[in-house]
Amino acid sequence: NKLPERFNPQTRVLITDPMLATGGTTTMAMDELTTRGIDPSNVRVVSVVAAHAALQKLSVTYPSLNIFTAAIDETLNDQGYIVPGLGDAGDRTYGT
Repeated sequence: NKLPERFNPQTRVLITDPMLATGGTTTMAMDELTTRGIDPSNVRVVSVVAAHAALQKLSVTYPSLNIFTAAIDETLNDQGYIVPGLGDAGDRTYGT
């Protein structure tokens, strides 16, 4: 990746992800950012839809993380997709 080795601890970061299903992608991003000096309280996560599972995982792993979402859906299906959700946001965005 092209991130700096170290960030100023006061750096503010905005993570955008259309859907937070399991929280895995955001957790990996946060792991990378915190190892480079970012304070989790200076990070804002913005999503359109989030599943309870993702919100719960992120609140336990990074309790000072600020998450903003337009809607919360209750469940994930067997493939880990949000139900009812939006379908595959990447496919919809890029027409793949």
